[in-house]
Amino acid sequence: MRRVTQRARKRRGVNETSALFASMAVAPLGPYEIVRTDAFEWLSQAKRCSIHAVVTDPPYGLLEYTPKQLEKMRNGRGGVWRIPPSFDGCRRRPLPRFTVLRGADRAALRRFFTRLAEALMPALVPGAHVFIATNPLVSHLVYEPFITAGFEKRGEIIRVVRTLRGGDRPKNAHTEFGEVSVMPRSCWEPWGLFRKPCEGRVQDNLRKWGTGGLRRVSRDEPFGDLIHSSPARGFEREVAPHPSLKPQRFLRQIAHAALPLGKGVILDPFMGAGSTIAAASAMGLRSIGLEIDSDYFELARKAIPLLTEFEPSENSDGKQG
Repeated sequence: MRRVTQRARKRRGVNETSALFASMAVAPLGPYEIVRTDAFEWLSQAKRCSIHAVVTDPPYGLLEYTPKQLEKMRNGRGGVWRIPPSFDGCRRRPLPRFTVLRGADRAALRRFFTRLAEALMPALVPGAHVFIATNPLVSHLVYEPFITAGFEKRGEIIRVVRTLRGGDRPKNAHTEFGEVSVMPRSCWEPWGLFRKPCEGRVQDNLRKWGTGGLRRVSRDEPFGDLIHSSPARGFEREVAPHPSLKPQRFLRQIAHAALPLGKGVILDPFMGAGSTIAAASAMGLRSIGLEIDSDYFELARKAIPLLTEFEPSENSDGKQG
């Protein structure tokens, strides 16, 4: 029996991912529609069984995306947002401090995701997958409402990424407790993966709705649940300066996997700077983006065409594990 070493498997994953992006270069761009609207209002009027996948990074902190807290962040005053100091000559982006959430804030989160799961269910076709970005500190408040609403939890996509979250010494006592961290430094980001139940067998659902499974990287390589992904930098950050921007090399792998037959509509109900919409378009897929904030909507309108044309480099840690 042929044995494949871990190094060989890792190298094969890089090659397969590279092949995915090479095929992307010759694919026509996918059409997209962006709407400045409240996601819940839009979903309440959406046609039943009209959306084939959801890929989104929602405002899962809620508190930090209120107008008051956004204004503080944009003015560099902090509030809920942690404004990191310059590091190695680079100015780091603001990060939400989820450790400051109170009981009422956590309850509001649970209600928010209950409402979202219930609003998505009728709009999705049977077998549609939902990829939803979250955080290790609040993921349980996201996952439980989706399961209660009737979605099947299909696992998690682990985005391996080093950030400045965590690893801090006790506030105002960092000298006294110099060898203590309050919590581990975060090196990963969970994306919950859920599926609306299929009609019958997966093969039957694929034939009728084109959903139920995940598109493979290639015939020889299935989509994996571990993806190395550096933070968005350089050109991406310049054209789309959103505090939660995800890199194209990561999002294009998610968008590709979301539609198993490469057909249907991907929805991002909280599109922010439009990076998910750009990723879907770059992969030749149809998508719809919703955004309520006027500043972010205008940012997305300008950034999506630029991000769509952007070519991720080989050294941007996009390999599947």
